[in-house]
Amino acid sequence: MNKENFALKIYSVSLTLILAFLLVSGFKSTDTNRQFEEITVKRINVVEPDGKLKMVISNQTLQHPGMVDGKLFPKRERPPGIIFFNEEQDEVGGLVYAGNKEIGANLVLSVDQYKDDQIMQLLQQTDKNKDSQYGLQFWERDKNLTQPLRKKTWEMLDKQGYNYQEKWEYLKKQNGEEPVFAPRMFVGKKYSRETGMFIQDKNGVDRLRVYVDSSNNPRVEVLNEQGELIKNLLEN
Repeated sequence: MNKENFALKIYSVSLTLILAFLLVSGFKSTDTNRQFEEITVKRINVVEPDGKLKMVISNQTLQHPGMVDGKLFPKRERPPGIIFFNEEQDEVGGLVYAGNKEIGANLVLSVDQYKDDQIMQLLQQTDKNKDSQYGLQFWERDKNLTQPLRKKTWEMLDKQGYNYQEKWEYLKKQNGEEPVFAPRMFVGKKYSRETGMFIQDKNGVDRLRVYVDSSNNPRVEVLNEQGELIKNLLEN
């Protein structure tokens, strides 16, 4: 009788556990489309099914350092915001922002050139004195001297004790004396309170300005290769 009672208890417990499992499994949701009224996080990683990173939304502390060819840049302090990545795991741009009384404020939306840094930015910048500039900025970057190549050369020059300016001079020489990158156009309002369109040549020198100056005077200026004023087309 004792053996039969023991076997009956084992059977009863086992049956209860099986029924409990089936009950829980039956009510388990297979719907992956969850809805939340509110969520608080420090960082969100958006990935493809194969795990490749596509977008990071992060606070400043956990912000992604950036990468090219899937190789992370050294850890660095970056503003909070959104960083985008392509199929080859290159950073391709993002939206970042910051602001306080000590340094001022800024918000920048950047678009990067393939295998390189930004070539276009929609920006707003305010310094600690509350002077500001805002507008659309364009750069031109040499398509052959890409960021991975520059990074390799930069690290080599670091070991040889080159300073910042010397590194850029070396890269320009390596590029056949052609600029590695240069600003090409800005459309917007400058810190100088000039508002208009400012176009630069391949060396980053202003060559054409169409703007209203800080005294509310319209100006259309042509400049030479040294950035010296040749003529204001609105003057007789």
